[in-house]
Amino acid sequence: QLFHSSRVHIITNSHTTMKFSSSILSAALLVSASCSSAAAFSTHQRTLSSSSIMRTSSSSTTFLASTTEKSAECSSTTTATLTPEFAGARDQAITTLKAQLPPEALSTLEQPLTHFISEYFQSLSDSAAAGTKNPDGSEVTPQQAVKNMLTTLSYGLKYGLGKDKFIFENVRHMALRGADFNDTSVIDSRYEEDSLKEKLGPDVTTDFYAAGCEFFRPSMDLEHSVVLGQDNLKQAREQIDAGENVIFLANHQSEADPQVVSCLFETVGKEMGDLAAHVTYVAGHKVTTDALAVPFSMGRNLLCIHSKKHIDADPETKPAKSRQNMTAMNSMLKGLKEGGMAIWVAPSGGRDRRNVESGKIPIAPFDQKTVDMFRLMGNKSKVPTHFYPMAMVSYDLCPPPDFVEAGVGEQRNVRFTPIGIAICDEVPNVGGAEKRHLFTEKAEEECIAGYTDLLKGLKMDKYIPEEYSL
Repeated sequence: QLFHSSRVHIITNSHTTMKFSSSILSAALLVSASCSSAAAFSTHQRTLSSSSIMRTSSSSTTFLASTTEKSAECSSTTTATLTPEFAGARDQAITTLKAQLPPEALSTLEQPLTHFISEYFQSLSDSAAAGTKNPDGSEVTPQQAVKNMLTTLSYGLKYGLGKDKFIFENVRHMALRGADFNDTSVIDSRYEEDSLKEKLGPDVTTDFYAAGCEFFRPSMDLEHSVVLGQDNLKQAREQIDAGENVIFLANHQSEADPQVVSCLFETVGKEMGDLAAHVTYVAGHKVTTDALAVPFSMGRNLLCIHSKKHIDADPETKPAKSRQNMTAMNSMLKGLKEGGMAIWVAPSGGRDRRNVESGKIPIAPFDQKTVDMFRLMGNKSKVPTHFYPMAMVSYDLCPPPDFVEAGVGEQRNVRFTPIGIAICDEVPNVGGAEKRHLFTEKAEEECIAGYTDLLKGLKMDKYIPEEYSL
């Protein structure tokens, strides 16, 4: 663990406990003294008025390290400079963290940490300038940025690198939502185990799902965001409530896509916000091994499956990864047989990448074998399983590197920007093996159509590939 000083707790609500080393906390309080107060990390849901929604159907060397300097360009929604208050808070946060890093890690971590902190403070400065409100109605403040960032980095250092590094022991991970020992009727049985209590220590009451949403929500321009296909979303919710399964076949644009789903579903209503928390995300190895991603992943229902391109990247580990995928498939099948399961999967196996020459952002092609596998699992479960293409626009929120990197750790970018989701019409799970390609083609076509509609609705036409307009 990279923080060695005594720890102090701030209880912000019944679900989330924020932890800082005493020196980091002191710096945060100094920064907040010159800022207006705001409740950071509130777990209340934010519901927008209907007028704001469009109606239509292992070692420290890997922490935040990047092997590319070719990160995506800034969104047009980002302003050029920080306000003096946010700039001062950012500088103090960077200085404090540098002082806490051991000398042997400083040379590796200083640049990526400084970049990530600068990006986040810029996004929240832009958010505050736009008049964004927190779920409790308070303003977005420098104090909030300090608390969010220092809490997230402390989780990453503790659970991603330190002696308390969190190990995802099962291929199917259930979200850690925190133990409420005052209400034994709703306690997660895992929290009764001494091993988990010892592993989490003072974080045993932390709702990691809520913490992840609260970190990214201020960077989302929810007032100008778009949710399309709400009738389809309602239908999917009814099918899940009836004990049937729903699989969302989505394009994937940013590391924050699970938080995008949660925050946008919440804008539709509480029931949809609850559905978002129920979704299981199919994810690769990076989300459970990248130090910064680990605390966000701890708060999500996950199925850890290696994509084909990552399996083939290292011949020595291919057999082990293949065995892990088989275990994951069996675990998923068990969940589908139980019924009422909601799964989010990106059939492309990775994020959409910007065309560096044109600036357009096409959807990465759906992989035929991946779609076939999920259809097969749905059929084998003997429980009705429904497939909905889901188009997502979140690229500007956390622009990925322009080129795929096999290892963990990448330069993190954060922007204040509108986002969007379109739940497309259900694609019937019919047809034999000889026509299976037609199902995949239909699902991808629906996703592209929804994606194009989203970009137009968000006034991001500049990202639409020319071939989508034909």
